[in-house]
Amino acid sequence: MSVSTLSLASLWRYPVKSMMGEELNSAIITNNGVLGDRSYALLDLETDKVVSAKNPKKWPEIFSFHARYIEAPVLEKEIPPVWITLPDGNIIRSDQPDAEQLLSIALKRTISLRNKAAQHASLEQYWPEYEGESTEISDETISVAADEGSFFDYASLHILTTASLAQLQQLYPSGRMDVRRFRPNLVIATSPEQTGFVENDWVGKTLIIDGVKLLVTDPCPRCVMPTLAQGDLAKDAKILRTISENTVLVPFAGKALPSIGVYAKVIQPGVIRRGSTVVIE
Repeated sequence: MSVSTLSLASLWRYPVKSMMGEELNSAIITNNGVLGDRSYALLDLETDKVVSAKNPKKWPEIFSFHARYIEAPVLEKEIPPVWITLPDGNIIRSDQPDAEQLLSIALKRTISLRNKAAQHASLEQYWPEYEGESTEISDETISVAADEGSFFDYASLHILTTASLAQLQQLYPSGRMDVRRFRPNLVIATSPEQTGFVENDWVGKTLIIDGVKLLVTDPCPRCVMPTLAQGDLAKDAKILRTISENTVLVPFAGKALPSIGVYAKVIQPGVIRRGSTVVIE
């Protein structure tokens, strides 16, 4: 039985992992999330680790790279190349012969552009609370709850509500709680009477949007990424401390962690559109 009706405020796709992405009016939702989301990633050839903004000490400018598809991805067809805008404003195409060379120069490290993750692929994650200690950088396996070969941090779909953004803003009035900081796929607009971190209560429930069914599985624990500068958003370490006001049990981690938003598993694929009704069951 339906217990709440909401709406889909915005849709996001990130063609290259840890680069800025693109806002969409509609999206094809497959069993592995938004079609074309995190379909590409950079690989650090020195460490064999996936390049991620989770380690800003090594990749301080990765959020200054923007990626967008040259054409919309289509089901049953090969994922198209992407345009990548470099921090200096130059634009390259991912399939041009010197793309990796130009990206390596821009990042000051030798990288490879991949469209499939290796088995047991991992990334480096920086923990500011352990600054200067041996545990400052950890090795994290990716896509544990997503299809093999994908580049998601954990699961393939990340959902955030306007209520949570508003709650963070209330807790930290001078901060900029822009949705871009949190890199969701779906932003759900809540009604004015719904306040606080409402999606905490969605774990185990099903969201239905245009016939697409999504099972909410876990809160989304947060790292240093929302605090980093991107676009016109300045670096702000206090954002992570504000998120700590919502420290909740994360089932896949087996402990309580600072979290904003939730992860979801697709149980019925289809097409969703911005402005559509969202029903929670």
